[in-house]
Amino acid sequence: MAKISTAAGVLASTIVAVAATGTAMAQAGRDYVYIVGSSTVYPFSTVVAERFGRGTGFKTPKVESTGSGGGLKLFCDGVGVDYPDITNSSRAIKQSEVETCAANGVKDIVEVKIGYDGIVIANAIGAESVNLSRADIFLALAKQVPGDGEGELVDNPYRTWADVNPSLPSVRIEVLGPPPTSGTRDAFVELAMEGGCRTVPWINELRSSDSDAYLSICHTIREDGAFVEAGENDNLIVQKLEANPNAFGIFGFSFLDQNAEKVKGAQVDGIAPTFDAIADGRYPVARPLYFYVKKAHVDVIPGLRGFLREFSSERAWGEEGYLSDRGLIPMPDAERAGIAADVRNLKSLSMVSR
Repeated sequence: MAKISTAAGVLASTIVAVAATGTAMAQAGRDYVYIVGSSTVYPFSTVVAERFGRGTGFKTPKVESTGSGGGLKLFCDGVGVDYPDITNSSRAIKQSEVETCAANGVKDIVEVKIGYDGIVIANAIGAESVNLSRADIFLALAKQVPGDGEGELVDNPYRTWADVNPSLPSVRIEVLGPPPTSGTRDAFVELAMEGGCRTVPWINELRSSDSDAYLSICHTIREDGAFVEAGENDNLIVQKLEANPNAFGIFGFSFLDQNAEKVKGAQVDGIAPTFDAIADGRYPVARPLYFYVKKAHVDVIPGLRGFLREFSSERAWGEEGYLSDRGLIPMPDAERAGIAADVRNLKSLSMVSR
């Protein structure tokens, strides 16, 4: 019995030593929090990172803007100091991404919803103000649009906004927007373009009879130069709108809020993109924002747990928090309290279909 006890003690000591060595290696390999992902969430994450870096003994987290899809790919590539601890996302993680994560050993993911944001269609402050319906947006930007006959589709023939709707300016359709890897792009096609697509009765009927055809029609953006992929840098879109008052740009409300002296948002279905209209659900092109955390990295990467607590604190994401000053639309009190508790408890994302 004494020999067995001795052997067990040696084994336990070995496990502790290996664990300690692993932690030390992790800390030696990277002593800061590493964050990738959404360009929309990037400014919020950066503000929290800077405050955290100033107010604690930890290094300021490193934040990179890679787009939601690109960030989730990097995040799901593996566990360890070579891979991000957190990825920001302007859409919910997809089931296929959860499965990719799991296949690469990323099996415990904490989902943190941080608030809401609107997607705006903006132009230069001195340009003509417009009121776009979601039907206008679909007809202006879809690759194929309804023809004259029932069930007929044609390549988009519209060249000017007035071609789409005589009440709109007679200027060439030119919209600068995010690439396919962007969560803002995903949300835009779902909320704005699909919203307009559904106003066509025969297309709306395809939702139940042929969902693949329905999504292809509603979500496919034209490729003839009317829509210009402008990358993940929303500040660059703002600069291009200043230079070209006939162009429009697609980005998050926070960038509109921060650049209100340069650009203005179009009304959508008669509702202007304002803080209050997004918060109370009246503005039709709005979505929740998230970030995702590797549970395996918490308490291994220095400062990660503290960063999570800072982001989910009332001083950050509360109604009077510093993130609301940057354009984040806060969640209701009860929702914030529940998510903050989940963050403290590191509640893992359920592996069920999203």
